[in-house]
Amino acid sequence: MALLDLMRTVALFSGLTDEQLQRLIAISAEEIYYDDEIIFEQGAEGDKLYFVSEGQVEILIRFHPQEPARSQVYLGRGQIFGEMALLDLGKRSATVKCSQDETVLRSITNEAFTDLCTSNTAIGYVIMRNMAMDLSFKLRHQNLNLGAESH
Repeated sequence: MALLDLMRTVALFSGLTDEQLQRLIAISAEEIYYDDEIIFEQGAEGDKLYFVSEGQVEILIRFHPQEPARSQVYLGRGQIFGEMALLDLGKRSATVKCSQDETVLRSITNEAFTDLCTSNTAIGYVIMRNMAMDLSFKLRHQNLNLGAESH
């Protein structure tokens, strides 16, 4: 599958034209990881978002410093992670580890994304809207779960 075709399937990029997607491709970099290789650690400074082009990654969260990190989910082709770094450059909320040899990721740095959004506000608007909708969904889902636990 061509990179442009793959990007059309990424929810974060939904609503972007092919020309806008090409602009994102132009600021993205290819990164290749191998089985069990750490992409980033929970607590590290966040500086870029990733999307999976080929292969698979595992998201792990350490809830308490004395406990081992626990696997939460596996992400594959067309899925993104690290997107909060585009918003706040904050610390990573999870560890991400490669779970399939020769996993190909595309990354976009916060700096490159900010520069692109400054020069093309339409791209920034669509991506930020999609990110806000995703975060809203996650918060609502979390609140529903918390409400169910209290009953």
